[in-house]
Amino acid sequence: MSRLYVVGIGPGSADGMTIRARKVLDECRIIAGYKTYIGLIKPLLSGDKEYIETGMREEISRCRMALERAADGDEPVCMVCSGDAGIYGMAGIVLELAADYPGVEIEVVPGVTAALSGSALLGAAAGHDLAIISLSDLLTPWDVIENRLRCAAAGDFVICLYNPGGRNRRDHLKKACGIVLEYRDKDTVCAYTRNIGRDGEEFSVMTLDGLLDFEADMFTTVFIGNSQTKRIGDKMVTPRGYTV
Repeated sequence: MSRLYVVGIGPGSADGMTIRARKVLDECRIIAGYKTYIGLIKPLLSGDKEYIETGMREEISRCRMALERAADGDEPVCMVCSGDAGIYGMAGIVLELAADYPGVEIEVVPGVTAALSGSALLGAAAGHDLAIISLSDLLTPWDVIENRLRCAAAGDFVICLYNPGGRNRRDHLKKACGIVLEYRDKDTVCAYTRNIGRDGEEFSVMTLDGLLDFEADMFTTVFIGNSQTKRIGDKMVTPRGYTV
């Protein structure tokens, strides 16, 4: 049976990948993925590789091309995703489409998602119960996103926001902060990370009030603390509840 690996490459740097992810990338000759992610891993790989690249919003066609190559050949194919393949990645799409390719076995290889790598960069931002919410309304209606924000804010979850900014969502973060401010104090500890594990990596800790007017881009991950989150120096820490 032929095989398609769906691999989370983490932030994209060699030291941000799991050992398993790197092993699969080295072993597979055919690698598919979004062109930006292919660009991140190409310098890390040696040997004669064949790359299947597509642009933004071509996810389904990209997955079908990878499945077809796996079904047609005798060698495994690797589909790469940033972060973790199962968190806003291609694993779900591949598994939904795989019914049309019964001869292809799917193996999902986990990676380090931005909620984890960003939390580590900040210190311990996600030290307790965590809700991850994407502010992209490309596939999810804004009213659904708004309801999820309200539920997470009311439940006092640490909230990690993916896709907080971009050309078509310049006010999404501001609207999200406004919703959370209905439930939390304006001095709630928050932070942003940008380009985690890549050139230009940066982070900053601020308040929820300060985050309101922050301009995020598609390489930014935002953290909104819960009622117990604190700032310790330049770090963001959400206690687990131990007595220190």
